Amino acid sequence: MSAWFGLDRELVERLVRGLGGLEPAEAAGSPRADGGAEHVSEADDNVGITGIRAAFARAAWTMIAEPGDGVAGLVVGALGPAGALSAVLDRVGPTELQRRILGSEWFSGSGSTSADADAESEDPAAIPASRVLGSALERWRPRLVSADLVAACETAIEVGVRLLLPGDPGWHAGFDHLGVHAPHALWLRGSPDVPAEERAIALVGARAASGYGEHVTLEAAAGLVDRGFAIVSGAAYGVDGAAHRAALGSGGVTVAYLAGGVDRPYPAGHDALIRRIREAGGAVISESPCGSTPSKWRFLQRNRLIAAASAATVVVEAGDRSGSINTAGHAASLGRPLGAVPGPVTSPSSAGCHRLIREYAATCVTNAAQMAELAGWTAVDADAQAFASPEERRVRDVMSARSPRTVEALAKASGLSPREVTGVLGALDLAGAVEERERGWVLVGGRA
Repeated sequence: MSAWFGLDRELVERLVRGLGGLEPAEAAGSPRADGGAEHVSEADDNVGITGIRAAFARAAWTMIAEPGDGVAGLVVGALGPAGALSAVLDRVGPTELQRRILGSEWFSGSGSTSADADAESEDPAAIPASRVLGSALERWRPRLVSADLVAACETAIEVGVRLLLPGDPGWHAGFDHLGVHAPHALWLRGSPDVPAEERAIALVGARAASGYGEHVTLEAAAGLVDRGFAIVSGAAYGVDGAAHRAALGSGGVTVAYLAGGVDRPYPAGHDALIRRIREAGGAVISESPCGSTPSKWRFLQRNRLIAAASAATVVVEAGDRSGSINTAGHAASLGRPLGAVPGPVTSPSSAGCHRLIREYAATCVTNAAQMAELAGWTAVDADAQAFASPEERRVRDVMSARSPRTVEALAKASGLSPREVTGVLGALDLAGAVEERERGWVLVGGRA
């Protein structure tokens, strides 16, 4: 009976298929540990065996490497998830691992040279020094326990968790902008149809939110939902919880990124809230597998996902040392619009927001319309209706509240392509501004 990564092949296949994990981008062959291509028989390739191996390897990497581990990201990028995992399992030394990385097509195309590899640098994206690789191998190997990985996958299957892989629907392009610090895979509980990042705004802030902070958060989240945005946050007490609750109360979609496994709602006091997020068509996501416990480091790394999954990040209320300042930093480093809500100058709870405006060029925002503008929306037109783009304005201009019109008819009248019209209609449908009927689309509550 054949084995993969020291486990029975049929077990690996069952786990991956149970998690819904198959990596289309790697189904045609993944890199081998020596920089060449792994041998895959024609029969194996026809059933996506390489993709299954890669998916399982990515799941394993979420367990053996801490979130944001740039060295792990480099090794996986250079050798492929399966090749990198095999190298750890085969107990290759740092020198051999370095040789394989430097010989890989991925690394040779990155612009680095072999001379760079001898430097004593801590930058894993450019120079995989032997010392850095040796230290990484020492921290990965003790965590590569087959029984633990199988148990985490079994638990995930039992509670309905999906393994989300790069290239899957729901995988934000923003994650790839994190480079070697991007997640290897994500564990998702809830709807896999999470909104695209351009349709989502992150609302974050202090756990010990004041009445003012919670009030602003509730108003902002409800207003953003009315404009068709999903709300992204971290399910913590204070501003995060208020943002999720307001989105749910307004009939919107909200996504929570956790610092621990999605099978362990954290904080425990938000168990019911996290369940409501899933049941209302949202999702709860983590890059740590089931059974993982939150830690301070994982909270800080989780924040980069919140920023990457959103068109803009807004800090509603934050003290000088609030973790939401960390989220703002990630948004800024990704080049995403950053907003901050001002508060009383005498309030320590708003000192972090004032600092973001003063020192980090955050945009001062005071309501949902201004927050939506960060993501490219115009505030209102003459009829006080919100729009996300000129394309949406053109489509609505040629729509009627009484006469249904097909996508083709709308495309011809607006001068847009059918694909562009379909995208606009999807966004407007999410916002409740249009409705599809038997003979086409109509405005809801619009002009005749």
